[in-house]
Amino acid sequence: MIEPERTAVIIGGGIAGLTAAASLLRQGWAVTVLEQADRITEVGAGLSITSNGLSALASLGIDSAVRSAGYPLRLAGTMDHRGDWLMRIPRNRSGEPAQEVYGIHRQQLHRLLRKATDGACLVSGAQVSRIYPGDPDGARASVQCSTAHGTRNYEADLVVGADGLRSTLRNQVAPATSARYSGKSAWRGIVQDDSLVSGDFAVIWGPGTEFGAVRISADQVYWYVYTHTAEKTRWPNEKSAAGNYFSGWAAPVPSLIDATTADQVLRHNVYSLAPRLTTYVHGRTVLIGDAAHAMVPTMGQGANSSLEDGVCVGLLIGRAVNAGTPLAIALQRFDAQRRPRTQQIARRSHAAGLLGADVRGRFAVAARNALMKSVPAGPAAAAGAKILSWRVPL
Repeated sequence: MIEPERTAVIIGGGIAGLTAAASLLRQGWAVTVLEQADRITEVGAGLSITSNGLSALASLGIDSAVRSAGYPLRLAGTMDHRGDWLMRIPRNRSGEPAQEVYGIHRQQLHRLLRKATDGACLVSGAQVSRIYPGDPDGARASVQCSTAHGTRNYEADLVVGADGLRSTLRNQVAPATSARYSGKSAWRGIVQDDSLVSGDFAVIWGPGTEFGAVRISADQVYWYVYTHTAEKTRWPNEKSAAGNYFSGWAAPVPSLIDATTADQVLRHNVYSLAPRLTTYVHGRTVLIGDAAHAMVPTMGQGANSSLEDGVCVGLLIGRAVNAGTPLAIALQRFDAQRRPRTQQIARRSHAAGLLGADVRGRFAVAARNALMKSVPAGPAAAAGAKILSWRVPL
């Protein structure tokens, strides 16, 4: 007797959603991706892929392609806004970086994930209006959405909510958890540059602000700012506002901003989820990525944890069900592995902000900087590396 093909509907065509789609496809599932935007693409600037994210990409067979499309980085440490080192991360005995990290443009990563989803049905302009979670031991799940061609109902063995911070699925199955403003916003920019920034990545802390510049190709640098801002603040010219804010900072910060064209400077408010979800699983549905654990960006793990989530949908759920594990048990195991880890990363990201970008006032900043200079760099780097040591489940 031939087993019927198992089906999954993924809500959201961003990094988390496409990673889950690619991982389920590799397990032989039939996959439909519903994306509300008119085009399935990625907006934004750059990101850094750390070793845990590379492990996830390796399970999809695209880690080499990502390395080729990106730029190798070395985590160098933390500086203050005057250009003085607060902590320098030592190299290992061979002189090589202790952690493998690559800078890449988000659109490049998204393009490679799109290629990995060949075989999936990708539906753009899909406005999801209702989700029936179903029962893992009974009725299938269903998703109702409207497109330019009318309303359609999709039934599936599994529904994956990868629809971001304002997740429709989360709002329906866990409405008590919602987006909470962090008190900060983020400027982001891409600059054409082949000399201002090397492959060494240093976080720069100023009063109430974090700045970073990541080389994402031989001739492009992605820079970002995380700083205190009232939630509804608007500036008519984001580049000018950023340039004025950083005019007194040490090189290369002002030069990077000045060299960025105005159309390449973006700003968005930063949110996290509160309260934290008590489960990522509801019926036959599972939440991943920002829909499950949106976090502040201080550890650079938003995209990396989404890559982890996505491949684990295929490995912990899709592969397990194929091997005969009941869906309910596979979903429980996914939740037991992913929720503690991602919520720990979210907590640590928040704590890193308290030590860094949250600190304001001359005396508080001086005390923070003195503390950072007194902390041994080796043990501190080793502690941070524990998060990055994650590998795909075998």
